[in-house]
Amino acid sequence: MQSSKQTLTTEELRNLTHELPEWAVEDGVLVRFWTFSNFVEAMAFVNRVAKIAEGAGHHPDIDIRYNRVKLGLVSHDAGGITARDAKMAHQLSASPVTPKATAKKTKPAK
Repeated sequence: MQSSKQTLTTEELRNLTHELPEWAVEDGVLVRFWTFSNFVEAMAFVNRVAKIAEGAGHHPDIDIRYNRVKLGLVSHDAGGITARDAKMAHQLSASPVTPKATAKKTKPAK
């Protein structure tokens, strides 16, 4: 992958979403959705994500809708998805930030 300031190529993005199938590219942002049993679980998850993001110095866009959480990764300073976003997606996917099996890949509501 390229430096953290260069955006990923189409091929690199394709490889990334193949490696991490729970993530997708939407409107130039790397996104993932989770659904929880309730608002409290969703907020606990977001707080765990915040600790990881703060430690990495790279913060996702977070959208919370009651029990649904959407994380979006994009390097605004580079104008797109970079290796830094890919690294954070890998970190979030590998970390025990998701409680038990309550979180699952979901599609956004239309």
